[in-house]
Amino acid sequence: MKKILDRKTIERYSRQIVLKDVGAIGQKAILSSKVLIIGAGGLGCPIADYLTRAGVGTIGIADFDKINLSNIHRQSLYETKDVGKFKVEVLKKKLNLINPLIKIKTFNKKITNQNVKKIIKNFDIIVDGSDNFKTKFLLNKFCFKYKKKLILGAISKFDGHVFTFNFKNKKEPCLRCFYQSEPTDEILNCEQEGILGPIAGIVGNLQSNEVLKKILKIGTDLSGSILIINLRNLNFRKVKFSKKKNCICV
Repeated sequence: MKKILDRKTIERYSRQIVLKDVGAIGQKAILSSKVLIIGAGGLGCPIADYLTRAGVGTIGIADFDKINLSNIHRQSLYETKDVGKFKVEVLKKKLNLINPLIKIKTFNKKITNQNVKKIIKNFDIIVDGSDNFKTKFLLNKFCFKYKKKLILGAISKFDGHVFTFNFKNKKEPCLRCFYQSEPTDEILNCEQEGILGPIAGIVGNLQSNEVLKKILKIGTDLSGSILIINLRNLNFRKVKFSKKKNCICV
């Protein structure tokens, strides 16, 4: 992991260093950051891709699945020759080819109550790219408990949702404040519900953009809001929500 902006490093990141909101100081912050991605699928691939290209110093990736043929149409870093291989192993090799200056840590395991604390503890920002609400609510619980920043995404059909939470802020609502009850995983089941491939890329890239904004401490984020996207009709809207009475985050 390079934190010194030598000539080649400056050339690699020159198009973002030139931004007034980034500059040399911002690039050093990106190089020093530690981001964990949960899920290496339709959301995890574009998140990992663009954070790698931006120079996030340490990227963790947690997933226990192997690549299958039906993944290829939306999981943008995999090829047909990768079918049958573990996702995290393929991603590590490809991300190292994209940017050898950063460190990739892989966790070839399912996130559970028993291991989540150990996995997330050394990372500053947690990015959810999982395909089930059980994992999303588990991350919500532990990120709240350990005051982590959490950026969460969900996709189905032509639709996408993006949340951001900064649990160092005591006034911040959590995921349970938005949902009256825990949704069923049928909503996120691509096999049953279907998904248009570019939806995953667009939502994943929005999540990676939110990560970089949090690292750089710039712009307006989604704290206390959800971004709801319908790409069939090109509708984008932000919906505000606040802490729910008697929620875990109160």
